[in-house]
Amino acid sequence: MQKQILVIEDDKDIANLIALHLRDLSFAVELSHTGTAGLNLAQKNAFDVIVLDLMLPEMDGIEICRRLRATDNLTPILMLTAKASELDRVLGLELGADDYLTKPFSIKELLARIKALVRRTAINQSLQGEDSEILQLADMQIDIDKRLVMINQQSIDLTAREFELLLHFARHPGRVYSRTQLLDQVWGYGHDGYEHTVNSHINRLRKKIEADPTNAKYIQTVWGVGYKFSEPGNA
Repeated sequence: MQKQILVIEDDKDIANLIALHLRDLSFAVELSHTGTAGLNLAQKNAFDVIVLDLMLPEMDGIEICRRLRATDNLTPILMLTAKASELDRVLGLELGADDYLTKPFSIKELLARIKALVRRTAINQSLQGEDSEILQLADMQIDIDKRLVMINQQSIDLTAREFELLLHFARHPGRVYSRTQLLDQVWGYGHDGYEHTVNSHINRLRKKIEADPTNAKYIQTVWGVGYKFSEPGNA
């Protein structure tokens, strides 16, 4: 089945360029040039990925992301931003964006990110309807099919990417991963210079699952190497 991509970008030249390359890869593409029209399309139709510009007329990308996630719309979102500040990027990720690119970006890299998100969506959809697998790790319970995390019987609200990152760690307790390995295995791509994306996600994930994020119980830093999930009996 042809994959559906929604591009919400007010710069028509950029939007058309993205659409041209996506259609060359046999994706079906819909374009929107305002925030309100883009949100309306995202809410009414099913897409495999949404490419979302941060600065839009009528409604910005942050608000679109907020509204979609508030209605449990988990369509992967790749946010585009012309702003260079880390705050803007992290804010978008905090509200549920799965990835971001800063303008100007290479089309090759954009396509790699989109294909990685499409693959991740396909994997998640293939798991739906199967018998639910539940991981029990000390006082943490992860219901993989329902994508739910409980700690001490309390539900933890995670974004799609945070859940995938936590699940990857939990499935391999004690194994140390570098930031580059996590980008490749969880995000689906590896690019030098984007290790801070991993750092941002782990910092936010720790705030949600750790009683004391500065003294992590679950996701531990291995200095000079990367991160690992605490082995059973040590959490």
